[in-house]
Amino acid sequence: MNNQTATVAELSAPVEPKAARTRKTTTAKKAAPKAAKGANKLASKNATPKSSKKATEASTPRPASKKANVLAMIQRKTGSTLAEIMKATDWQAHSVRGFISGTLRKKMGLAIESTRNDAGERTYRLCGAPHNL
Repeated sequence: MNNQTATVAELSAPVEPKAARTRKTTTAKKAAPKAAKGANKLASKNATPKSSKKATEASTPRPASKKANVLAMIQRKTGSTLAEIMKATDWQAHSVRGFISGTLRKKMGLAIESTRNDAGERTYRLCGAPHNL
């Protein structure tokens, strides 16, 4: 038994941990020269705004696009139901409502009337001139 006790004692002897690897320390990046910083600010102030380009693109849809198809459907005297627009565009109802609210009303500034017909279906119709222009 003494032999077994000695073996167990040798196995449980304290072991020194290995030294942790040191990482290379990083240095702070050098700041850009002050003249370069000022030049960037001046260049950004003199740049032409991109918003004027977006406004013209949003107001004229490409022919045979889904946007053009929806506009044509809404411009009819009776307007168009949500189901008709969903079928023509292959969109879901929430996508059609978001398109009408975001693109047609907000971006293009069109006045769109939303009513329910006798069958309880939602109908969208274009009203007169754009309210935003």
